[in-house]
Amino acid sequence: MKIIFVRHGHPDYKKDCLTEIGHPQAEAAAERLKDEQVDKIFSSSCGRAYETAKHIALRHNMEITQLDFMREIDWGMRGTDDFIHPWDCADEWIANGKSVMNVDWQNTSEYKDSTFLKNYNKVIKAFDDWISSFGLCREGDYYRVTKENSDTIMLVSHGGSSSAVLAHILNLPFPFICQTIRPCFTAITVVSFKNKIGELTAPKLELVNDARHIEKITAENMYGK
Repeated sequence: MKIIFVRHGHPDYKKDCLTEIGHPQAEAAAERLKDEQVDKIFSSSCGRAYETAKHIALRHNMEITQLDFMREIDWGMRGTDDFIHPWDCADEWIANGKSVMNVDWQNTSEYKDSTFLKNYNKVIKAFDDWISSFGLCREGDYYRVTKENSDTIMLVSHGGSSSAVLAHILNLPFPFICQTIRPCFTAITVVSFKNKIGELTAPKLELVNDARHIEKITAENMYGK
């Protein structure tokens, strides 16, 4: 089984849609992915992700299934109006010599009182429930293959929710993913799982944060927040 993660294009966050730059980015991603043999296309139910997925789905003449649990993760401190962005937090840790490989990251001051943590755990639990329907059932740090599945599925979502899922399935600290796989707009990350029934498996990274298809469209800001 293979999962192709795609981040949405340049967004208007207030209107939750793609901008005039975002649509050409999404179209470039669709062109890049047109020859992939995709069996199913999923997207976050946020407008900016769904609009990006529509560009891709048109090339494959496929329907899109929306997933509420892959909507972007809220970020902030419980009971306050403070806003701490995960990418900024990772940058600050590095600037101050703190390790982004801290396996106890959930109990650090930056995370333990954040609304993000509750939403992070909600996303990864829902993801595990969802992927079990494809025959991959979480067992400890890995996945038990319960049925044969050679599908290639595409999942269009967000920087935060996709980073949470990648941290979880790769068994890596979330701050490390924030620093090393900071997804650009329409960036493509591909993971695959071995498909031998009854065995434990772990994802293999085949491609990480590849957004070469939009380099000519936007040189100023390929990442965003």
